[in-house]
Amino acid sequence: MGNPLGWLDDSLQELRDKKLYNNIRAIESPQGAWLTVDGRNVLNFCSNNYLGLANNPRLKQAAKDAIDKYGIGPAAVRTIAGTMSMHIELEKRLAAFKEAEAAIVFQSGFTSNLGTIPALVGPGDVIFSDALNHASIIDGCRLSRAENIRYDHISPESLKAQLQEKRSQFTKAIIITDGVFSMDGDIAPLPELAELAREYDCMMMVDDAHGEGVMGHGGRGIVHHFGLQGKIDVEVGTLSKAFGVVGGYIAGKANIVEWLRQRARPFLFSSALTVPDTAACLEAVHILEESEALTEKLWENTHYFKEKMQTLGFNTGKSVTPITPILLGAESLAQTFSQKLFAENVFAMAIAFPTVLMGTARIRVMISAAHSKEDLDFGVAAFTKIGKETGVLS
Repeated sequence: MGNPLGWLDDSLQELRDKKLYNNIRAIESPQGAWLTVDGRNVLNFCSNNYLGLANNPRLKQAAKDAIDKYGIGPAAVRTIAGTMSMHIELEKRLAAFKEAEAAIVFQSGFTSNLGTIPALVGPGDVIFSDALNHASIIDGCRLSRAENIRYDHISPESLKAQLQEKRSQFTKAIIITDGVFSMDGDIAPLPELAELAREYDCMMMVDDAHGEGVMGHGGRGIVHHFGLQGKIDVEVGTLSKAFGVVGGYIAGKANIVEWLRQRARPFLFSSALTVPDTAACLEAVHILEESEALTEKLWENTHYFKEKMQTLGFNTGKSVTPITPILLGAESLAQTFSQKLFAENVFAMAIAFPTVLMGTARIRVMISAAHSKEDLDFGVAAFTKIGKETGVLS
């Protein structure tokens, strides 16, 4: 008898041999500037906790209060008996925060893309998608069964050429891009893309997962950063990064949001966001509306760290955001570098294929408002030591 699962053992060993196996470490403390990982107190350079809200006392108290009042889980999908008054309040507050007509909350940013793209386009339609868009966009495009045409990364010229050649062949069309690209920290040329969408009669969709809480006035995102409020049809947001909780949402035109309530499959067929999560998300919105202090601290830390790393000679690529890739190239070097950093009490995981292209492995440093200058100096010193040990720095 054969072993129908035998290929798994071979494939897993192949990942290990190629230094592509992902060793997942367990966190034993709340998220913050420092973590307890495998019993060690380590500087946290990995989390998407941009504003340090993941362990914020106000968010925790809001979640506890909501549990006392409403319980834990909604126990149903939104369209049957799972929509609670808190969900409606969160959607209204998010729409106001984003200066959009309406918003709809999903279970995650990933499911936001999976639900939205197939609801807006299908067979006979076309998607023009940035070549480096997030995996959730790629999967949403595949599920839609629309024609998927990639244009060169952050290139309006490439997009225009594709539009000129292909747009007239399809009924509906949508242009989709990340706002901030999560692996390189560069941003989409959104004004030019929005103009092309208008010129060629396309819907315009931006995934702002890494822009919210980071870009724009008070962290309102890349659309606000470029002053394009009301000119982008669909904004995808996540509540698991700068907001410090979990969940995703779509903000945009009211008729699109209404259509998603009727046709977005994760909304229709998966239970709603939990009570404590919803309450904590609401409190995060309150905090961002009250003050820009956290976003200002985030950017202050970002400029400080980048300047020091670039002066030392590290390659930070094209990043213009708090996402700071330390480009190393070889997968084995990135894995070794990460392990050596951990031995110096710096938690910074290697990012390699298939998350990024083969040969472009890196250590991706995620700066947070929770970091102090002393924290950043500690990290720079460790990078300097390991950089010299590995020959990355001379």
